[in-house]
Amino acid sequence: MLSLKKFVAPTLLALMFSACTSFSLAQNPDGLVEKQVFTTHNFTTYNGQQIAEVNVGWEAYGELNDTRDNVILITHFFSGNSHAAGRYTATDALPGYWDAIIGPGKAIDTNRYYVISSDTLVNQEPHNPMVTTTGPATINPATGEPYALDFPVVTIRDFVNVQKALLDSLDVEKLHAVVGASMGSLQALDWATAYPDFVERVISVIGAGAADPWTIATLQQWANPIIADPNWSDGNYYDGDAPTDGLRQALGMVTLQAMHPLMFNQIYANSSARETAPLHDIRENFSVINQLNAAAETRTTFADANHLLYLVRANQLFVAGFAEDLATGLAPVTAKTLFLPATNDLLLQPYLAREAHSTLQALGKESHYEEIEGPWGHLDGVYMLEQKAELISEFLGTD
Repeated sequence: MLSLKKFVAPTLLALMFSACTSFSLAQNPDGLVEKQVFTTHNFTTYNGQQIAEVNVGWEAYGELNDTRDNVILITHFFSGNSHAAGRYTATDALPGYWDAIIGPGKAIDTNRYYVISSDTLVNQEPHNPMVTTTGPATINPATGEPYALDFPVVTIRDFVNVQKALLDSLDVEKLHAVVGASMGSLQALDWATAYPDFVERVISVIGAGAADPWTIATLQQWANPIIADPNWSDGNYYDGDAPTDGLRQALGMVTLQAMHPLMFNQIYANSSARETAPLHDIRENFSVINQLNAAAETRTTFADANHLLYLVRANQLFVAGFAEDLATGLAPVTAKTLFLPATNDLLLQPYLAREAHSTLQALGKESHYEEIEGPWGHLDGVYMLEQKAELISEFLGTD
């Protein structure tokens, strides 16, 4: 069994649920990065509604070459943000979540590539000072109040289209690759269907080609505690008490389902079925429940309940290409694709990536597939991806 001596639980929680201001090139030689903000107006959503103003944070690593064709886009996971690598200050405790593979001489080599990462619409943490996003907590200019549930339902395609507008503002006309994990993998694959002439390569990490009924139902378990919280008030809580209890339960569920029992049991090894308090009082929790709740409570500081609901719906609605079936949706793809699911992933299980890979191959597309080994489950796509560094580097370097 893998020892936790190499891993510290606070590091896990900070990395897993961490997180953006005009155009400057780059990460400086000390590995420090600058958060930037992109704004677009009158954005039309996939379902035909309009958002008057959209703001998203972004950051970049490396340098854009003269021909502007060395760009790699990083698309982030459900509870993440645009902070994919580097540090904002020299004293930051942790770098971005994929710092192990993004940087000078690393798998995604910033000596060669200009790497861009952006926050999504309805980011989970609109109150995080290092996140810029537009969503239900944003002030609706038409009313002067938060949008709440008047905010349009948004999809993975909308996330992609905001990123496309960002790249257009930088005069980028080609992506060397799009690379993303989990929800980011959905964006990466949808990029190849929405803009096939724009994308040369896709790396889908711990991902899927479509949300199947099991995944849709699983994701709903993240939404239900919020909806059941009386303070949610049909989304209209911004001038009163927020549904913090429901949000905490939802975030605890995200943590639990993103991890494999092997690692979860090591992190919370001090909890036992033989604890005395739960034996004598039905109101008492096991210590593992208290610890999980405490970690989730900390994360409610920056999170917003409505934003989490909108993220859940965006993931539930996903099918690459937004067509009637996966084969039709993937038909436009011209990019080379590499799928890297995690063998022990219990959230987005490998069969979801395998289905997309097989569908692309059946369509005569170039697709590759390898699994990530590790004890974290879904989180192996963040913590154990370095084991695929050589493969990623070679894939990015192929003609």
